[in-house]
Amino acid sequence: MSKATQKYLASLILFGSNGIVASMIDLPSLFIVLARVSLGAALLVALVALSRSARTNLQAPKHPRQALYLAVSGAALGVAWLFLFEAYRYVGVGVASLLFYCGPVIVMALSPMLFKTRLTTQKVLGFAAVTVGAFLVVGQGLGEGVSPWGLFLGAMSAVMYAVMVIFSKKVTQIGGVECSAIQLCGSLAAVAVYLGFSAATGSIELPSATMLAHLNVPAALCIGLVNTGLGCYMYFSSMGELPVTRVAVCGYLEPLSAVVLSALLLGEAMTPANVLGAALILGGAIYSELGEKLHLRAAGNRMATA
Repeated sequence: MSKATQKYLASLILFGSNGIVASMIDLPSLFIVLARVSLGAALLVALVALSRSARTNLQAPKHPRQALYLAVSGAALGVAWLFLFEAYRYVGVGVASLLFYCGPVIVMALSPMLFKTRLTTQKVLGFAAVTVGAFLVVGQGLGEGVSPWGLFLGAMSAVMYAVMVIFSKKVTQIGGVECSAIQLCGSLAAVAVYLGFSAATGSIELPSATMLAHLNVPAALCIGLVNTGLGCYMYFSSMGELPVTRVAVCGYLEPLSAVVLSALLLGEAMTPANVLGAALILGGAIYSELGEKLHLRAAGNRMATA
């Protein structure tokens, strides 16, 4: 397993705890997102400032178009988080996370056209199993009493996730901490614009003094510095080195970890269908990655013995 794959998987598991940490922060979802992108961006910008090579790159940027793609990708991610964290309030962590990760379905469907990716039989079958598994888990939350508005918010977070991946994959010349810093600054800009618009229209209420006095500071620092700063560094710095199909398929490990953690720590129900869905997600991801390699190896062995 490559180092990029290891970082990508580690970031997904870390992201899977976002809903758990967010549940400990008694703030409106908009301000949770604002706190996480502000702290995360501050951490990564500080790391860029400490990097001699990064300072050189910033003084003489060589790839302004790709930097713009990164900023757009980050802005899309910020908007996706706004939708996702609000969806947590209406449909729960597990369902909202899995709706968010319907985004890879969009990415996979568009990948032959946008990235000239060849969809092999093994990858399509593996991805189909992953998708069915995801909807098995989501379906358990679609019964009576589930908020249609919450489902809409989750679906919109998936659309913005797809936009984020598509623009991220256009970037090949900027990597590492610089890449992650630009994207998180884009996220911060999008969230700040939304906050300003909401404040101007009077559609939001600022947190009260009592709410701020009882703020869970360790949880806020964790979701900003660890889950967002460190997590986004591992996530974005690895994404550009991975095939888009691997990004899409393995991305489902995040909602899977979110469902498992929400069941263990928040007491959200996990039915037999949820367990079957989880098995399909894991099995499909493994088959998508290993099935084609095993098929090619078997074909090579047959040719060698013919």
